Amino acid sequence: MADNRPVVAWDLMNSFLIDAFVGYGVPREDAVICADVLLESDRRGIESHGCNRFKPIYIDRIVKGTLLPKTEVEIVKETPTTVVMDAHDGMGMVASYKMMQMLIEKAKANGMAGGAIRNSTHYGIAGYWATMASKEGLIGLTGTNARPSIAPTFGVENMMGTNPLTFALPTDEEFPFCIDCATSIVQRGKIEYYAREGKETPAGMVVSENGMPMTDSQEILKALVAGTAALAPLGGIGEEMAGYKGYGYAAVVEILSAALAGGQFMKALTGVSEDGEPQMYHLGHFFFVVDPDAFAGRETFRKTAGDICRALRKSRKAPGQSRIYTAGEKEYLTWLERKDRGVPVGEAVQREILQVRDALGLPYRFEFEG
Repeated sequence: MADNRPVVAWDLMNSFLIDAFVGYGVPREDAVICADVLLESDRRGIESHGCNRFKPIYIDRIVKGTLLPKTEVEIVKETPTTVVMDAHDGMGMVASYKMMQMLIEKAKANGMAGGAIRNSTHYGIAGYWATMASKEGLIGLTGTNARPSIAPTFGVENMMGTNPLTFALPTDEEFPFCIDCATSIVQRGKIEYYAREGKETPAGMVVSENGMPMTDSQEILKALVAGTAALAPLGGIGEEMAGYKGYGYAAVVEILSAALAGGQFMKALTGVSEDGEPQMYHLGHFFFVVDPDAFAGRETFRKTAGDICRALRKSRKAPGQSRIYTAGEKEYLTWLERKDRGVPVGEAVQREILQVRDALGLPYRFEFEG
């Protein structure tokens, strides 16, 4: 289906995002990182984590005081192959960028490296960090906990975040194999996107405290905050469709995100205090980087990974289907389609861009203004 939304040129949007972050107190060097992470989401077509989240997840939280614009990263512990950081409630994207820079260097020197961050905030798409490694010919793995959203199998209480478990594997193709998805059927960001676009959430993705499906996106967001609704884990509700698998992987991410760095978890990550006041989120992230040169070699790995992907795409297709994809391919194709057009922006995002621009008095004008 054709996308008829107005677009903003990539360079223009990048400059605007940087200046807007700076206007709210983010150091320019850090603002460059944050803008690139958000735009990478839109380049890949992951709009739930792109410009859609610029104001509500970052700017509004800075204004509210639950996200510090200046990131004071503390190295709590470091060995030749590991790093533990405390982000002190600053920009999760900035702390994660510094972490991946360190781990890539350590992995190249020692074969593999791992790190964890505590007291952090939303770090954007997990795939950004994993592909920082794959661009260097390395294997990247990351995960993060988040505000409680997922109910355990046979439960209705939101206990764990959408907790992505993300891998990026270098190949000999133009794009890596990158699997970047939540351990729930749908992530909160997608429901936020549905709500902003006035769309219902498909039935079966969210369960009420009474065990019934919910579809009203606005009501779902309110209920998730109130703790009266929960997302279903991958596989769905109960065991019949193997929802326990998604539940189990969500728990793995929750444990690694908190326990490796000695951070907080589950109900401590709501962003709301016991008396209902906004508070810091204190999220945790973990990262692992592996150098294939420590095994069969980078070129061997890249060729084998590429051969596997090509074989999967060439396998026999179901009736009526014209194509099989491998993880990361659709995102690459989206970029090819968008790179010369610009960032698509719906009406809700247009309003937020103009609101931020006018609040800061920034000298920008966009084509969608007419």
